[in-house]
Amino acid sequence: MSTHANLSYENTSKTARAGELTLHYNEAGDPAAPAVIMLHGGGPGASGWSNFGRNLPVLAEDFRVLLVDQPCYGASDKPELTKDFFSFAADAVAALMDQLGLAKAHFVGNSLGGGTATRMALDHPEKVDKLLLMGPGGISVNLFAPDPTEGIKKLFAFNGTAEPTRAMMRDFLTTLAYDPALVTDEFVEERYARATDPEAKLGNDRMAASFAKWPADTMLWREAHRITHPTLLTWGREDRVNPLDGALVALKAIPDARLHVFPHCGHWAQTEKFDEFNRLALDFFRH
Repeated sequence: MSTHANLSYENTSKTARAGELTLHYNEAGDPAAPAVIMLHGGGPGASGWSNFGRNLPVLAEDFRVLLVDQPCYGASDKPELTKDFFSFAADAVAALMDQLGLAKAHFVGNSLGGGTATRMALDHPEKVDKLLLMGPGGISVNLFAPDPTEGIKKLFAFNGTAEPTRAMMRDFLTTLAYDPALVTDEFVEERYARATDPEAKLGNDRMAASFAKWPADTMLWREAHRITHPTLLTWGREDRVNPLDGALVALKAIPDARLHVFPHCGHWAQTEKFDEFNRLALDFFRH
């Protein structure tokens, strides 16, 4: 039986200093194995565990896996940001790696976390081995789809309302999935409770404020040609948050990039294409 079969949020939960911040993360796997750091998306109520908790036991069979709550999310500190979110979060992750004695890691970045992972490769290249980006922010450029996209509009609607409703949360979550059956009442309730927590709202507001204050610094596609790491871009064909056409500039610009497209899949490849995503990640990082 797998030694990682009984992993839970509680028995994998850790915190560490990262410069001026305390970051929370969930960790599993052999401490001597190569490290994989997974960075979650930015939806209301998001965290490392909510994004990747189910994937952790599979990847931990081969790697030391850390699901990091980015600054302003989950159980990590929610500071006022002093630069754009991607740069701030990348610096925090780099400081966390130093604290944990991790010289280098593979990175998985989903949506907002894809932007942070990309910024890690640009600002802290010596700490990055391979890069797996899933419908990433910052490096995605919508060539054909309108801006803002359907998913981003629903996200803004939820975040921009003083008292958002459960219906608004369901509306947003449904844009993330190809199969709306994934958005169960229980899931809506869980994410709604987390998103409307005062601390979570504060973190979300501070994250959003950084995008308004330093918008040019979030346009990572302008620097994509500088990424020298092996990069696997992954996209759900039916992604309604960061649509598939957003992959094309990064695919062209990053010297060592390849693209994998999941059919019948939205913004949640790690959940909707669970087995295929895990196989893809394991194969990419092993070889």
